[in-house]
Amino acid sequence: MSTDLSFLQLIFNASPLVQIVMLILLVASVISWSMIFSKHVILDKAKKAADQFEDRFWSSEDLSPLYNRITSSHHEATGMERIFEAGFKEFARLRKQENIEPDSVLEGAQRAMRIAMSKEVDQLETNLSFLATVGSTSPYVGLFGTVWGIMNSFRALGNVQQATISMVAPGISEALVATAMGLFAAIPAVIAYNRYSNDVERLINRYDTYMEEFSSILHRHAHS
Repeated sequence: MSTDLSFLQLIFNASPLVQIVMLILLVASVISWSMIFSKHVILDKAKKAADQFEDRFWSSEDLSPLYNRITSSHHEATGMERIFEAGFKEFARLRKQENIEPDSVLEGAQRAMRIAMSKEVDQLETNLSFLATVGSTSPYVGLFGTVWGIMNSFRALGNVQQATISMVAPGISEALVATAMGLFAAIPAVIAYNRYSNDVERLINRYDTYMEEFSSILHRHAHS
């Protein structure tokens, strides 16, 4: 008698616990793939926005018109725009106050920029922890399903007098599917996490560099 070892048949014939493990891994894989694509779009937009803003920033002789264009636009400032808007707004507000030291004005602007940058970093790092969790735990979840399925296969052998490979092959095969699904969920998540973490770190470095350069400009204005 032949045994059907097709992939779908192995899943449908698996024990309930192994099927639950497979379902968890499938859901984790679908969610991680959706996050991978959405994070790619977000980071790509952030890089392009940073390039465009730097071009506008360094080509502007007066920063006031640039600030007015950003505040009057219909879209919410993000990335470097948000850092610039927060720093320039606080700088302009503090300079209007009487009897305030130039260093205090600069410190206030830098503090506002750090807060804006912190919010940007939080948005850039959103979902990265989930990808890291899927990448690190999925193989072990799949391995748990595999061990459980193999235990059931060998437990069934104890009830027969003569064991054959055809009797244990389906149980072991369906158990190994759980390991395969665990790797299928983990590998893309790990690759995406490593790549996107590097992209986020590079953007953070660009924001830090811009903040230092902008602070130097504000320092000259504050002491002029």
